[in-house]
Amino acid sequence: MSRVLSVNVARPRPNPARASKVTGIDKVPTADAVHVRAPGPLRKGLGSGLTGDVIGNMKLHGGDDQAVYAYAREDLDRWQTTLGRSLADGNFGENLTTSGVEVTGAVIGERWRVGAGGLLLEVTSPRTPCRTFAAHLGVRGWIKTFTEAAVPGAYLRVIESGPVRAGDGIEVVDRPDSDVTVGLVFRALFGEPDLLSRLHDVEALPDEIRKRAARV
Repeated sequence: MSRVLSVNVARPRPNPARASKVTGIDKVPTADAVHVRAPGPLRKGLGSGLTGDVIGNMKLHGGDDQAVYAYAREDLDRWQTTLGRSLADGNFGENLTTSGVEVTGAVIGERWRVGAGGLLLEVTSPRTPCRTFAAHLGVRGWIKTFTEAAVPGAYLRVIESGPVRAGDGIEVVDRPDSDVTVGLVFRALFGEPDLLSRLHDVEALPDEIRKRAARV
């Protein structure tokens, strides 16, 4: 069964990469239901789609196209083996730790119905590794390692608001007839620019990615 294993919200703390700033990358599971809604535009809105969550750098993270970040528990388990350390749900800064659903393999524009409270999410793009992510994990060369693995997890936008809690089912209710997945977009952006031409007409992608593809 595809489901949400945990819902993770930020435990704000000083940014390990920029000590004068606060980061919300350190996310921990909550047993409570969390309301999810569209947070508004990047740089102008609420940041995260999850009520009570925190986005530290709202110039680059959050906003409607990055309202929710999902990462698969199956991929975290593989990283545990690679890194030789335990990784708890939320350790990658994900809002939703999932089980049984393709995340990096999700098609851009596919929609997930989550739980029974009406929440509907749409897959938009891959996560981009940053210095804060690397400093949070404390792994030398992490940005390169993460990029080469090309298992970034998915950002989602909120189509219909609603609650989410651990244990909620995830149903893929719509999937475009396309082979443009989150993983393909990540590879196009980081190391395989020949793939950018395949992104031109993918309407669900954020505008900034479509503009970059249009320049090819």
